[in-house]
Amino acid sequence: QVQLVESGGGLVQAGGSLRLSCAASGRTFSRYAMGWFRQAPGKEREFVTAISWSGGSTYYADSVKGRFTISRDNAKNTVYLQMNSLKPEDTAVYYCAAKRARDVGTRLYEYDYWGQGTQVTVSS
Repeated sequence: QVQLVESGGGLVQAGGSLRLSCAASGRTFSRYAMGWFRQAPGKEREFVTAISWSGGSTYYADSVKGRFTISRDNAKNTVYLQMNSLKPEDTAVYYCAAKRARDVGTRLYEYDYWGQGTQVTVSS
């Protein structure tokens, strides 16, 4: 089994930045594509961004493109989400997920393992 643990969430003012981390267990981490999803109160969980197992390909939801950056460090079994220019509408629980495939995916059903989530709150 793969364990995923998110960290780095918190309260930030609009326009500020946060950096989320997702630490993954397992000896085959480098062969998992990784993604970030978020779920705001009263809304469905939605795709944010994903990165291929090599780190060579990334994909972003339009709502975060240009503001968020996903990266990974396979030596540390960790994926990151740098969030800049945060907006109140970014407020959500952020989840990292692992996909047993090489390339990125944008749908919930494509992912095999999930973290417990970390709260991000952006105040106005």
